[in-house]
Amino acid sequence: MSQFRALLGVLRASGGGPLWRGGGVTLTRCRPHPRRECSSEATPSQTVISSSSYVEDMYFAWLEDHKTVHESWDTFFRNIHSSSTPGEEAERRPSALLQGRVAPHSPDMTQKVVEDHLAVHTLIRAYQIRGHHVAQLDPLGILVADLDSFVPSDLITSIDKLAFYGLHESDLDRSFRLPHTTFIGGGETTLPLREVIQRLEASYCGHVGVEFMFINNVAQCQWIRQKFETPGIMRFTSAEKRTLLARLIRSTRFEDFLARKWSSEKRFGLEGCEVLIPALKTIIDSSSAAGIDSVIMGMPHRGRLNVLANVIHKDLNQIFCQFDPKLEAADEGSGDVKYHLGMYHERINRETDKNITLSLMANPSHLEAVDPVVQGKAKAEQFYRGDMFGKKVMSILMHGDAAFAGQGVVYETFHLSELPSYTTYGTIHVVVNNQIGFTTDPRMARSSPYPTDVARVVNAPIFHVNADNPEAVMYVCRVAAEWRNAFNKDVVIDLVCYRRFGHNEMDEPMFTQPLMYKQIQRQEHVLKKYSDKLISEGVVTLQEFEEEVAKYDKICEDAYSSAKDEKISHIRHWLDSPWTKGEPKSMTCPPTGLDEEVLQHIGKTASSVPVKDFDIHPGLSRILRSRADLVRNGQLDWALGEYMAFGSLLKDGIHVRLSGQDVERGTFSHRHHVLHDQKLDKRTYVPMNHLWTDQAPYTVCNSSLSEYGVLGFELGFAMASPNALVLWEAQFGDFHNTAQCIIDQFISSGQAKWVRQNGIVLLLPHGMEGMGPEHSSARPERFLQMSKDDPDHFPEFGGDFEVQQLYDCNWIVVNCSTPANYCHVLRRQILLPFRKPLIIFTPKSLLRHPDARSSFKDLAKGTRFKRLIPDEGPSSHSPDRVRRLIFCTGKVYYKLTKERKQQNLEKDVAIIRLEQISPFPFDLVKAEVEKHKSAELVWCQEEHKNTGYYNYVRPRLLTVVANKRPIWYAGREPAAAPATGNKSTHLNELKKFMDTAFNLSGFRERND
Repeated sequence: MSQFRALLGVLRASGGGPLWRGGGVTLTRCRPHPRRECSSEATPSQTVISSSSYVEDMYFAWLEDHKTVHESWDTFFRNIHSSSTPGEEAERRPSALLQGRVAPHSPDMTQKVVEDHLAVHTLIRAYQIRGHHVAQLDPLGILVADLDSFVPSDLITSIDKLAFYGLHESDLDRSFRLPHTTFIGGGETTLPLREVIQRLEASYCGHVGVEFMFINNVAQCQWIRQKFETPGIMRFTSAEKRTLLARLIRSTRFEDFLARKWSSEKRFGLEGCEVLIPALKTIIDSSSAAGIDSVIMGMPHRGRLNVLANVIHKDLNQIFCQFDPKLEAADEGSGDVKYHLGMYHERINRETDKNITLSLMANPSHLEAVDPVVQGKAKAEQFYRGDMFGKKVMSILMHGDAAFAGQGVVYETFHLSELPSYTTYGTIHVVVNNQIGFTTDPRMARSSPYPTDVARVVNAPIFHVNADNPEAVMYVCRVAAEWRNAFNKDVVIDLVCYRRFGHNEMDEPMFTQPLMYKQIQRQEHVLKKYSDKLISEGVVTLQEFEEEVAKYDKICEDAYSSAKDEKISHIRHWLDSPWTKGEPKSMTCPPTGLDEEVLQHIGKTASSVPVKDFDIHPGLSRILRSRADLVRNGQLDWALGEYMAFGSLLKDGIHVRLSGQDVERGTFSHRHHVLHDQKLDKRTYVPMNHLWTDQAPYTVCNSSLSEYGVLGFELGFAMASPNALVLWEAQFGDFHNTAQCIIDQFISSGQAKWVRQNGIVLLLPHGMEGMGPEHSSARPERFLQMSKDDPDHFPEFGGDFEVQQLYDCNWIVVNCSTPANYCHVLRRQILLPFRKPLIIFTPKSLLRHPDARSSFKDLAKGTRFKRLIPDEGPSSHSPDRVRRLIFCTGKVYYKLTKERKQQNLEKDVAIIRLEQISPFPFDLVKAEVEKHKSAELVWCQEEHKNTGYYNYVRPRLLTVVANKRPIWYAGREPAAAPATGNKSTHLNELKKFMDTAFNLSGFRERND
């Protein structure tokens, strides 16, 4: 196209003399070469002559012999002749040209031809950009997929629109040279305009609409153009068509079978988008052929049973028995409804004859919540297998149209897709576009033209396809799999379909969408359409079709009969992430202490920079020197305690992954696990990865500013292996509430619902320090409320009570007050014979508090985590004389000890620290209560009374004392906000509850 632009530019100039080139005084004239294209070794503007003489020379050569000029000039002059009148033709004879009579007309004629070529090129680009707006995507034919019935003015939908480009109906049979940015020509470089338009409409305005021109990579755009513009590229062999029909039969007849047998049961069937099953299988087939052997999938409830049956290959009798109301649940947990369950299965892919592992993740009704979980699990599998570019493990995410547009976690997940520590090297997204939410029309459910527009933020191509054209769907799926394999980037398939019934089979959609559902009732099933098509083509016979239908119907009937024998439902049969570790062989946990040599070695590495010529910040140098001093003195602060835990686990081959906002440095500048060279940009060093020669890798990664998406990702990562310590740290503990869905639906209840163990660790900075309502509380009351231990049941202390209690709980909640205990609880998390989520309320001011330090002796060989730390001061010498026994947890302990010392009450008041709050250490608390028989029992916390730990601890303390002794409260008064924003108010509140805690006659006066 460049030669025409250049020619047009020079001809629009003064029309003056020849073009000269050279420098200084000496100038030489450029002479045209007949066989040279309009552009040569110089730029077009240097080689195209700005007078008619250049064109005359080329024209003269062309008239003598068309083959003596370049094909581009041949096309150029043929177009001039085809557009001229008989009278003008006479003036173009060689003699007329030589006599100069054509010269006055040549510039105008040339300009017209160039403008027409430019117009055609612009027309081609218009179809590439906006053709999807007029594609025939809605199988119902009543809605517009992009919510806009406006037809772009630059698409040729009628002859009169040619005028938009300065073209006329007479130009339709003129041939134009095609640009390099289109493949509609196939092997041809020129096409008549009529054929250009027809091929563009076939490529971009049929049953496939392609959105890709926003991608800012030329090679990727060219790749997509080639896949959709090449003539005849969307063709299938008879064998491929028969396979597609067989898969469509299974998908359709499965739903028909369920509808016949359980007509009044919710099943969230796939009717209206039966093509999803062959679509997924095509993606898996193409990916398997490219080397993929593990696929992790996530999806909503619609169509899940069909996917389990016909994609994952879950035994049909196991699915059918879930509909039996008399089926008893095994003693494995609370379980979940059938359309939330997952599955893990290894099998042979029949198309490629290769092994393939398929995992469909269990998920709640919270749509899209499973997205980051799937990505995290896929990333973990890639990491542990050394799959550096996603060539072995991939993820597929299925979505509903309303949720894909409406749920913010979709956006959060997309923004993880190309971050170094989070990328899964391309995810294939399949949107089942019902063109409706529950009852909400698309025009009320989103502001964007398509439900898929969120994918544009990461330059993911979007392929819209009419789901009633199975072959178009299969082709799009094949291209999507090839795209992912070629570019390791996300891609979206928008299956524009419909929902034959309501949100579920019991729902009445005619209340809210009467016109749509009248059309749906008339709509012929896609299986009928496609089978008729193949029968008419002679690909299959009617008898073969009916035999295939009968064959699958018999499979379903046989499974139905077998399902009647199932009496008990085992949730473990639906496990989506099995571990080889299995059930614990013993309910014991070894000590978590460490050798002195290990502590010294880790401490030295943590306090030095063992790299030459690496310049660190002066402030960091001071921090490292302080660490070195602590190590020499056999002490550790919070940062060193964490270092000891991580480093020792790495030594034992346990992978450690720490993720979250600003975790590399730490929100409070205490960690510094990644050192930055102050003179060389992007030169970093991670000492933790250089502790031992054969250690496990340590991953520490700052995340995007997301809680929901990132916590879900880390949860998925932790599912892949029990032999890893996976931690997510909130910037401030308060911010975990934007990830509440992951905490409530997956972490708290995941094992009960899906028999799925998970050892993820949440680090939540917590503490009332006058920083305002949003930087104070990690909301411990929420975690404690969801802890499942019974406050009114006093347990029996048999066997290893501590470990058994941990095994029975749904998660562990701790608030450590010493670095040593923090180290112990992290190590215990791995040394336990099972996995439970661990919630740690971590400190802020204690990170550097001089009293909040531990000795190496506290981590010595044989030591272990202390669930409760008794008072070892003067009060411990005469416990029977102690007047008040204060239970507390976390940072407030140091406030209490300081106040007790100031009031000289160290013999009268004992302070007990609950390090593990849930499960509640009944045995240790009972021992302390019995030791201090005459003391008042007080729970003290710095949080407000309606928050914090009080409402969890109080009933359990009452159970310990059999409700025979009162439990008093010392702390802040109830409040709506977690903390005050006024510093003075904060200090006054602190003074008030300290006075309450140490007023030894205060509670007696209340009692009186």
